[in-house]
Amino acid sequence: MLGSTHGTLTTDSRRARVLACEERPGPAVHGRSADADGLDVSGRPLYQAVPDLDRFFRPESVAVIGASDAEGRPNTGITRQLAAWAERVGARLHPVHPTRATVFGIPCAPSVADLPEQVDLAVLLVADPLPVIEELAETKVKFAVVFASGFAETGAEGAEAQGRLAAAVARSGMRLLGPNTNLNAFERFREDLDGPAIALITQSGHQGRPVFALQELGVRLSHWAPTGNEADLETADFLSYFAEQPEVGAIACYVEGLKDGRAFLLAADRAARRGVPVVAVKVGRTEVGARTAATHTGKLTGADDVVDAAMRQYGVIRVDGLDELQDTATLLARAKPPRADGVAVYAISGGTGAHVADLATAAGLRLPELSAAKQTELHQWIPEYLNVSNPVDNGGHPVGDERGRKIIDAILADPGIGVLICPVTGPFPPLSDRLVRDLVHAAETTDKLVCVVWGSPVGTESAYRDVLLGSSRVATFRTVSGCLTAVRAHLEHHRFVRDYRSPFDQAPRTPSPSFRKARMLMRPGQQLSEHAAKQLLRAYGIRVPREQLVTSAAAAVRAAGPVGYPVVMKASGAQIAHKTELGLVKIGLTSASQVRDAYRELTDIARYEGVDLDGVLVCQMVERGVEMVVGVTHDDLFGPTVTVGLGGVLVEVLRDAAVRVPPFGEDQARAMLGELRGRALLDGVRGRPPADLDALVEVVLRVQHMALELGDDLAELDINPLMVLPRGQGAVALDALAVCR
Repeated sequence: MLGSTHGTLTTDSRRARVLACEERPGPAVHGRSADADGLDVSGRPLYQAVPDLDRFFRPESVAVIGASDAEGRPNTGITRQLAAWAERVGARLHPVHPTRATVFGIPCAPSVADLPEQVDLAVLLVADPLPVIEELAETKVKFAVVFASGFAETGAEGAEAQGRLAAAVARSGMRLLGPNTNLNAFERFREDLDGPAIALITQSGHQGRPVFALQELGVRLSHWAPTGNEADLETADFLSYFAEQPEVGAIACYVEGLKDGRAFLLAADRAARRGVPVVAVKVGRTEVGARTAATHTGKLTGADDVVDAAMRQYGVIRVDGLDELQDTATLLARAKPPRADGVAVYAISGGTGAHVADLATAAGLRLPELSAAKQTELHQWIPEYLNVSNPVDNGGHPVGDERGRKIIDAILADPGIGVLICPVTGPFPPLSDRLVRDLVHAAETTDKLVCVVWGSPVGTESAYRDVLLGSSRVATFRTVSGCLTAVRAHLEHHRFVRDYRSPFDQAPRTPSPSFRKARMLMRPGQQLSEHAAKQLLRAYGIRVPREQLVTSAAAAVRAAGPVGYPVVMKASGAQIAHKTELGLVKIGLTSASQVRDAYRELTDIARYEGVDLDGVLVCQMVERGVEMVVGVTHDDLFGPTVTVGLGGVLVEVLRDAAVRVPPFGEDQARAMLGELRGRALLDGVRGRPPADLDALVEVVLRVQHMALELGDDLAELDINPLMVLPRGQGAVALDALAVCR
């Protein structure tokens, strides 16, 4: 495992970034202090105050309400653990129980009102915490912990009880962890480990156990926050706090649901500004997982594609399994920033090297071919018939003598290689023993990342337990997949941090002239007609085709001239969502007679279908381009979200779209296009010219500006199709649907 000396520069460089960041006053978030400039144009916070949790994790005095020393009682074991923890952190312990004079020999107060001093932390071992919270409020307790269950995780009645608890806490001014939490925050952390630490946040204590156990492999843990139902303190609070702690090298999270999507993004933004990696398992990829999570902590898991995109925007590294959480958080906490992004695979078996190289390439890692000069150098020690271009196959025998170390040093000396991965599929002493010793010694002399995959299922071998795990510089993994996932996250995180610009710094704070025009067009609680929706787009500078709204066949004929033949005619009305299916669109009309007949046919169909029209649109016909869709929807967790994808009549069938949560900049808009499976269509296929990507990106950014300014007033926007014309010719919104709240 990587040890303390390997992470020193990471911590120092992060401190420098912290000093370089301008501190801003925090907005009003859950009752915290606010600054007038800390709100965006829709009144949502742009910055989050960091809660002062020092006295939670290191209190000077602790009260245990419901303390017991009677053997066989559940509260007795908890009291004993809290007493031991208080002694470790140097806190004074005050048991509280109405019928006991002492608990474990410590004087016991009969009630909260009788506490001998103001306490920093009160732990409630009672079934009904609400009356105690109200008592604690009078004694000015800073923090409280509620273990009791039976709240939001049980359904509507429990959610109401949790709401009453949260309201009492808000009135009191104290901060509360829980309910439905546990003792994980008060575990015994090893104090003999050095270097950057992992801080752990979990909504399920059991799911944090594998990360906590990393201490037995020499990985330092500094904090554990078991957030439970999050009636008050939530994942975002601990994320913000941990990002500020100088000893924290990475934050590992197990998240079942988020209490407040905006607060989570603000906290992730804080971590990103400071270069602190956040690695998260987020439950809810499937309907079953989302449903089960809701019954565990009573949390809203959120639409998974939106959660995934939001995490990616702010550099949160999402992994699926607890094994990946362990491996990735450990590497990110302790490894130096990479010198290069090239990965070299070095193996003593051609089959192993080829297999790992395949997997690494599929995982998105770059395996550059070593130069001819480097290959000639390697062939000094490796037989000519073996491949050394990358992966490097040494054939086995050079491992057993001085050639092994020379090969490793030569690979690490290549300026294009930043990571060396050596898979050891199984122990074969003495060769494997010498190989890992050479790797450990080489790692001590380089600032590049050396990774070893120890594939033995046994794990008791001295080469693994003593040499690899005893190393302060080698990253050791048990599986190839765990190694590749962690290395990819490591490289991506440092690229992300290098280029990161906070979206919140770019968010509009005051309404634009477009906003004032748009507000006049909004109709609360109604769906706008296509004509009105296009006026909304025009207000934000989004191009629409030449068109006129007419209410007679004669007017349609007069309009067709200035619009320009051929024309498209469409019924326009607030009730119409799918005009094509109803036959309310006519295309390619080239004469006055066709226009006159089309008007009569469209109005007849509308009358038959019972559709009210505000008129018929006579539109410019735009044919040559790529049909895209750009839209706005509302997510229960994050609010307005912007989507871009392949459009046209098959949009629901193709389901090829990318989503982002505003605010975001041009880099994220372009990244959205890169996520589309049909991205190649925009580059030009089968002789078609490349599409105007700049114009498409501009539309996405204007739509997100609209989403930010109109906020909840705009329930839905659907531009489909947005015709993206050949490069340099722009993009035109051929149709639009808008729904107002």
